[in-house]
Amino acid sequence: MSISGECFCGDVKYQVEGNLRDARSCHCSRCRKAFSAQASAYAVVEPKEFKWVSGKELLTSYVGEHGFGLQFCKICGSTICGILNGEVHGVTLGCVNGDPEIELGRHIYVGSKASWEQIPDGVPQYLEGEPEGWSNA
Repeated sequence: MSISGECFCGDVKYQVEGNLRDARSCHCSRCRKAFSAQASAYAVVEPKEFKWVSGKELLTSYVGEHGFGLQFCKICGSTICGILNGEVHGVTLGCVNGDPEIELGRHIYVGSKASWEQIPDGVPQYLEGEPEGWSNA
């Protein structure tokens, strides 16, 4: 499967030659700020299946103390992907073009979700992070 994505202004574009996996939505206060939304929507990719098509030089990164971070377009500010130890780890579903043929499999950190948000029934919810033994890699 070939999946494309781009930022809001269209200057940064990528291609994934494979499937997205392990889609989740995080409702913690940090993701709300990073995504300027009630939550993040994110799916993991195989780094070897991901490539930048254009605009890589327009990216800026924020990396936390554990090596995980996000990359943004310097022009429009779109949060495009997550990085782990310098490699692309996953993509933000809001920047994917078309149907990536994946659905959110769980909602995490719902214990700190915004008071005004309503999460639909039918998808597993966790008050904090990943359940014990969950593999997201």
